[in-house]
Amino acid sequence: MLGRKRRAAATAAVATLSVLLAACGPSAANRGSASSDALVFAAIPSEDSSSLRQDYRPVLDMLEAETGKEVRFQQATDYAAIIEDQRAGKIDIAKYGPFSYVLARKKGVEATAVAAQTEKKGKKPGYQSYAITRPGTGIDSLADFAGEKVCFVDPTSTSGYLYPTAGLLEAGVDPKTDIRPIMSGGHDASALAVASGQCAAGFAFDTMVSRQLIEQGQLEPGQLEVVWRSEVIPGDPAVVSEGLAPKLRETITSALRNKANSDYLRAHGFCTGKCRVGDTGGWGFTRVDDSYYDTIRRVCATTRNKQCV
Repeated sequence: MLGRKRRAAATAAVATLSVLLAACGPSAANRGSASSDALVFAAIPSEDSSSLRQDYRPVLDMLEAETGKEVRFQQATDYAAIIEDQRAGKIDIAKYGPFSYVLARKKGVEATAVAAQTEKKGKKPGYQSYAITRPGTGIDSLADFAGEKVCFVDPTSTSGYLYPTAGLLEAGVDPKTDIRPIMSGGHDASALAVASGQCAAGFAFDTMVSRQLIEQGQLEPGQLEVVWRSEVIPGDPAVVSEGLAPKLRETITSALRNKANSDYLRAHGFCTGKCRVGDTGGWGFTRVDDSYYDTIRRVCATTRNKQCV
């Protein structure tokens, strides 16, 4: 009787362990063989968007052709979700912001930047953070932000938080005590909140203010005034998990560096016309490596951002 009880307990324990292991899902480290699971590509929108999957469709189709695997798209709500899922082995390829990439590495994500988005072919991958206000507010510089309600994007946003806080500190404004910070959740939301008067001033990345919202009819030219521009920020990286099989990782890296651009995608039938690459609508991706993001690490040291350490 005791033997039967022990055998039953052991069987139950094995069954429980199997359920737990199944719930964990496959890790990136176990992917890479011909029979392995689909690859997962994750990104978050730079603005309120229901079409992000479609914006990345040409790149996803190209990666499927190169790897011979299904590539599933995952739209995340924020970078923190991508960091945690890639650390857990649930994401193979991710498009981060520069700051969130540095945070991901610090938090133990075993994945490396291999390419970065650029606005134009041949241009070094990078962009700027803009400080914006409405004309006639009397706010002419970052020093004038003191005492005002200021819209940021997200605590893990490079151009919507990290570089703005560095700029404010250099202007003698403590972003923790001298202003009333509001986290808008998106670059478009930050700019539109300033335009509507919900915030006296705010921050967003350059082309969101100068081109994207104007093309979409959500802003009129001249409706916002730029009172500060950051130094050039390294472009958003495409990051590949180090847990993938070496040959597969090499194939993905080469594809992102050399084929994830509008010229190649259009020429090979993955898209037609303007051929968007991601939701910013730039030319596409070009080669970078981890050291390209050392400037982000230096700004982290300047701001002493608690997330950096």
